[in-house]
Amino acid sequence: MDVRLGVDIGGTFTDVVLETPAGLTSTKVLTTYAAPEDAIIEGMNRVCAQAGVQTSAIEQIIHGTTLATNALIERRGARTALITTEGFRDVIEMRTESRFEQYDLNLRLPDPLLPRNQRLTLRERIDAGGEVLIPLDPAAIEALADQIDEAGYESVAIGLLHSYLNDSHERQIAEVLARRLPQVTLSLSSEVSPQMREYERFNTTIANAYIKPLMKSYLGRLEGRLAEQGAACPIFLMHSGGGIISLDSAAEFPVRLVESGPAGGAVFAAHIGARHGLDRVLSFDMGGTTAKICLIKNQTPKTARVFEVARTYRFKKGSGMPISIPVIDMVEIGAGGGSLAHVDALQQIRVGPESAGSEPGPACYGRGGTRPAVTDADLVQGKLDPDNFAGGSIRLDEAASRAALESELGAPLGLDALEAAFGLTEVVDENMSNAARVHAVENGEDLSDYTMIAFGGAAPLHAARLSEKLGIRRCLIPPGAGVGSAIGFLRAPFSFEATRSVYVEFSAFDAGLVADTLAELRTEATDFVRSCDAHAPIEAEYKVYMRYRGQGWEIPVILTAQQAASPDMETLKALFEADYTTLFGRTVAGLEIEATVWAVNASTPTPPVETLPPLMAAAGSSVDVAGTGATRDIFDAALGQTLRAAVVPRDALATGDRLAGPAAIFEDETTVIVPTSRRATIQPDGCIDLSAEEEG
Repeated sequence: MDVRLGVDIGGTFTDVVLETPAGLTSTKVLTTYAAPEDAIIEGMNRVCAQAGVQTSAIEQIIHGTTLATNALIERRGARTALITTEGFRDVIEMRTESRFEQYDLNLRLPDPLLPRNQRLTLRERIDAGGEVLIPLDPAAIEALADQIDEAGYESVAIGLLHSYLNDSHERQIAEVLARRLPQVTLSLSSEVSPQMREYERFNTTIANAYIKPLMKSYLGRLEGRLAEQGAACPIFLMHSGGGIISLDSAAEFPVRLVESGPAGGAVFAAHIGARHGLDRVLSFDMGGTTAKICLIKNQTPKTARVFEVARTYRFKKGSGMPISIPVIDMVEIGAGGGSLAHVDALQQIRVGPESAGSEPGPACYGRGGTRPAVTDADLVQGKLDPDNFAGGSIRLDEAASRAALESELGAPLGLDALEAAFGLTEVVDENMSNAARVHAVENGEDLSDYTMIAFGGAAPLHAARLSEKLGIRRCLIPPGAGVGSAIGFLRAPFSFEATRSVYVEFSAFDAGLVADTLAELRTEATDFVRSCDAHAPIEAEYKVYMRYRGQGWEIPVILTAQQAASPDMETLKALFEADYTTLFGRTVAGLEIEATVWAVNASTPTPPVETLPPLMAAAGSSVDVAGTGATRDIFDAALGQTLRAAVVPRDALATGDRLAGPAAIFEDETTVIVPTSRRATIQPDGCIDLSAEEEG
């Protein structure tokens, strides 16, 4: 298609990118919380005017949003009921009984999404083999329908024991409720997340039901508003697994949208990595509210099947709401441009997870904010130009930033505004580097071999310092970095991952059962993708989650199409042991191997990416530039001092140009900071290559 629009609603800004045969046109608009579609309409009209394109010329819109995530975090979803098996109403409150902060004697577990009086039960039972032990009583379902109607519930989650093996009871309940209460939306666990482990499955189904009316309403309004503006084209949504689904599918399974924005960023980084022939990439996405870090190997982001939303305890793993859906595996912390800082009881600077967002925003926005945010610290250190922030659409007030820093941080700690700003950014950069180290260790990776790709409005400001802390010698800042996730939407394939729990012991391996399961999953996933694109070829990726008997969690093992069609126990065992050794350094002799979950991801193929030749400075292709003569004082954290730095517009640099730090390279959506330890080289595709100075 010739004209496409990518839209990413973030916590602070809504990013809009228009793709035409002439290239990309982008803008950032402050997110409008009360009616998010307003910012989309404003951004669409703005980029269309800049590109000289009518809105009616847009042929496709790809959208990602934080609305689903925010609704779960802020507990502002629909009035929802859970229907579950008698005796299991408290599963979501009992959780897994793990203590995510082992030595905190006052540890408080997060409240479940639904209180106990909204968790209803029916007498029925299906056993672990999928056989009916206690049949459903139709009269009991009718009585429960009356109860739901009288209580005024808007949405119902249906999650029964072992329904991932036999969904007949869930469907029987759904048929009665659909007939009796057509105004109530329904979510079945056998459709939303047909996997073992009741806590994760029930929680995912409840989350889907909780946000379903909200998302259906929003997506309907958005479709209508866009049509009014002349953009009456197909709208697709980015899902958490890194692919695109239809508007109808997104409205039916909104829980799959919880990480749609960050997923687009990972796709964007993978695309840039492929263009540069990089097999090991650390994706660093820092926006207004959070920072996301993802490992990308062989141009493919790492994926998982469980993700935590709304972590309540310093973004600590285990303190959130587990959502069992296919998702790009990344670590997310409360470190963005709007993250607020304070001094704790130990007289230490703490940053995030609370964010100023766009309303009121950091103190420098002049919209009523009085507490210092990361953006305020960046401004005081000279990293931002107050007259050219967000393309000049927002005039930053440095005096307000200084006042906020001195009041909240400086006064308690005896620091001036610059020292407080330095302390704030060092804390947030160290938080991000620690998160990256832990994520790498958990995945058995050494970051010194990785290249960082940084994007998002705030990432280019912090990428070089983060690289210094992590020992990463090369960092790429791609064109359009400030709106990277929205560009990633335009690079993503249509895709859907179908999963199913089928327990297989390798001592009694049934090749026919495995082959049939994978074939059925492929058909399910393929049919889903066909509903979005009826003619494109479809590829399939096969995956099985395996473990040693007695272990609590599995590891994913990738299968080829041939291995899926003709599964062989010894081949699967060898693949599992190789992956297990990569992660843990050894196998466990004498233990039975078992498989628990099978998955097939169907997707349309992505266009081949042409690998760029490396830029060889030694061959004379690079030219040193001194900038345009403009300079300003910028604080260099590694040296702990303010230096006079060159200030250069990005569009003034050509392929092969080199710029030694300290320097600032600015564009409408972000600014790239080049410290003294780095040298910036412009690559043929416009990427700014920040490399350690000694590498030239």
